[in-house]
Amino acid sequence: MLIGKRIKDMRLEKGMSQQELGDMIGVTKVSICGYENGTRTPSLETFCILADIFETTTDYLLGREVPIVTEDGSEYIGAISRDDIDIINEIRHYPNLYTKLIKDVKRYVSLIVKKMR
Repeated sequence: MLIGKRIKDMRLEKGMSQQELGDMIGVTKVSICGYENGTRTPSLETFCILADIFETTTDYLLGREVPIVTEDGSEYIGAISRDDIDIINEIRHYPNLYTKLIKDVKRYVSLIVKKMR
């Protein structure tokens, strides 16, 4: 479950234990473990508190926004457009192409552009 993965990743990024996070939001360590492994879902109120603690948005925790890395390596949180998602999904129908693109995006996009000319 993406929500659980995001909660766990952000908790670890902040250097917090499950117990510490649970204490901060008023739930048990077992509840945090459940959120992270997808067997429990935080209440809306708890979910909003988690976003505040992690200094992110609820959209990010829900998987509606992702970290976007710019060419200079800096990051910001943003949304992926429907067009971008459609392109990614279509390319995934071609595993060999997808693998090559992941390994060297600039090179293979350049080759595609040259073919289109």
